[in-house]
Parts: sequence; C-alpha cells; structure tokens
Amino acid sequence: MDLEKSDITVIGGGIVGLATAMALKSKFPGYSLAVLEKEADLASHQTGHNSGVIHAGIYYKPGSYKAKLCVEGARLMMEFCEANGVPYERCGKLIVATSEEELPRLQNLYERGTANGIQRLEMIDPERVRHIEPHARAVRALYSPGTAITDYSKVAAAMARRIAEAGGRMHLAAEVESIKLSDSSFYIETERLTVQSRYLINCAGLHADRITRMMGIKPDVLLIPFRGEYYTLRPECRLVRGLIYPVPDPQFPFLGVHFTKRIGGGYEAGPNAVLAFAREGYTYGDISPTDLLGMLRFSGFWAMARRYWRTQVYELYRSLSRNAFLRALQRLVPDLEDRDLEPGGSGVRAQIVEADGSLADDFLILEAPNVINVLNAPSPAATASIAIGRHIAELAVKSFTLRAGG
Repeated sequence: MDLEKSDITVIGGGIVGLATAMALKSKFPGYSLAVLEKEADLASHQTGHNSGVIHAGIYYKPGSYKAKLCVEGARLMMEFCEANGVPYERCGKLIVATSEEELPRLQNLYERGTANGIQRLEMIDPERVRHIEPHARAVRALYSPGTAITDYSKVAAAMARRIAEAGGRMHLAAEVESIKLSDSSFYIETERLTVQSRYLINCAGLHADRITRMMGIKPDVLLIPFRGEYYTLRPECRLVRGLIYPVPDPQFPFLGVHFTKRIGGGYEAGPNAVLAFAREGYTYGDISPTDLLGMLRFSGFWAMARRYWRTQVYELYRSLSRNAFLRALQRLVPDLEDRDLEPGGSGVRAQIVEADGSLADDFLILEAPNVINVLNAPSPAATASIAIGRHIAELAVKSFTLRAGG
C-alpha cells in the first residue's frame, strides 16, 4: 500500500471539507495538504443534494455559531461565486404566517434576524405579500430580499480547483478504514493508500462521529440521518416566483416543507424530514443494518423518539401520502393542485443527537490534540462553509503549532 506524507489532512470532500481545505491552504501555504473523499466524486451527499439556498441567517440564536457563521458565510459565498464564475441569484425569500397563532413566532424570527445583522429584513402585510408572491397566502410575512440561490455542486468544484491550484492533493475513492497514532503522526488508512499526517481535520459529514471514534475520541452523541423528500413543480406551473417558507416549529430543527427556486431553472417543493434507516438512505429501500443497529443501541435515540414521536408520525404520514404533502404546501399557496407536482429527488441531513434525546441546535466543533472534528454541520452549513473553513483555520493557529503563512 502506498504511503503519502502530508502536514494536514482533511477527511471529507463535501463543501465544508473543501472550504476548510481552501482556507487552510490560503492561511498556511507552506504546509502540504491532502483531502480524502470516500466517493468517486466530490460533493456526492449533503452538498450534492442541497436545495441551493444561500440563507441570510434569520433562524439562528444570536451569538451562536450558526448565526455568526451563516451571516458572514452568506456574504463570502456570494463573493466567491462572483469571483469564480459560479451562478447565483438574489431572488428573495418570504416566511409566511398563515394564521394569527403564528404571528408571535414570526415576530421572534424578525427579532433574531435583526439581532444577527441581516440587512433590509422587514415585516410586510398581505397586500405586499401578494405583490411579491401573488399566489401566496399570509396574514403577515417576513421578507428577506437578500436571500439568494446557487448550485453548491458547482461551488464545490470551484473550491476543488482553488485547492489544486494552491498545491493541495485530492484523493477520491479513498474511504477511511482506520486511524492510528504513532510517533506524533496520524496514519490514516484507506483501501489504496495510507496518509501519514501530523494534523487532522474531520469534515466527514454523514460519518463524522464514526471518524471521531476511530481516533479514540468517544463523544456521547450519535449522528442520526433524516431524509428530506421533494416534489418538483411542473414547468407550466406559474404559482411561485422565489422562495416561500412557512413559520417553522421551534421545537423541531427543520424548516417545514417550502417552495424553492432552483438556479438552473424550475422549482422544488419540500423537503419533509423522515427518519432514514441508513446514513445514505435516499429511499425507503436503503437500509443499513449497521446504521440501524447503531441507532437502536443508542439511548439518546429512544429519548428522541419519545420526545418527537408525534412529529415523526406526521412526517412519515406526509411522506407516504401525496395528498398530505400537497395539503401542507397548499397552506402556503392555496391554488396549488395535484397536477402541478412531479416526484423529485431526496437528500439526507446529518443530525447529531445527544444522550438526552435533544437534537444539537448549533454547529458542533470539537478540538483534541492535533485534531479538529466538525461533528454537527447541518443547514446552513453550505451557506456558512467558507466562514466555517476560515474559523477552523483560525482554530488551527491556536490548537496546532502551525505558523500562518508558513
């Protein structure tokens, strides 16, 4: 087996791993860097199945990682798209309250977004809603004109080019099988090569907790996958112009089914959030005994199930019933009809669950000697990826013995 030496190794070729590698090569150009990706292509999972929204940062608790890194990351993402010829569009977003009961939560979102420094965020009345989205229904709405869309697969490809131009090495089809520590170096073994590295960054997405445990670090959490399923709107459907979202349930860290404009053309409706039976479980037929058994053995899974069972029963029902999915969408756009929908794709969200059953609400980044683990990076991680990468590079200055510019 080939042995390659690298000063820094990043595990994971999704958008967070690539943004991190890009930031590290920029800050530490004199150090060698390798990226290990288990698939034959980059951005194959969460990045490649992303809805493409560049989130403004409305939902997140002021002062949290998500709030700070999303707001900064949105600006950096659009700058990156401009500089690298990746298409993006500021199409704007409405979060609509469809009942009086939702107004306090909508007001809370406005206050959060304002506290997070989002520009031109405003509460608008039904008449203004109709001007922006003529077919949307709302008693009041929150309007974010700066929310944008892009294609994160194209962003990831541009990041990979930047890394290669800076001298970084990309290894595809290089699934990590074990990690050993010897003589102050990590030996990261894959089927076709071993990488000897002094410093290690774990951005493995759907498998981040497993990579962490390979290092002998045993956090009392488990990554549990949730599948999000979409419909697409038929091309002749002209009921949506931009992005239309519901007021989310504050007890469940998913945004609810919504309408999303795609940068390449067309519109999506979704996603739901159904418990998946495999970390790469894009359909009901995707079942991993290893993943499923791991969930069933984790006490936090059962605590989560007791806490959210009503929500998950509804999500399952909506997944299996096209009519239920349609009714949820009609709360936002009443004129939508069954004939307007076509089956779409799906994605899987990697969600860290803690031992007490709570769903980690923020990005979770753990430091250990010569290691940084990105354990929880669900949405808005794609939006925030460049800011996350720069943050990790700053952590590397403090946690590792790296010299900026060295």
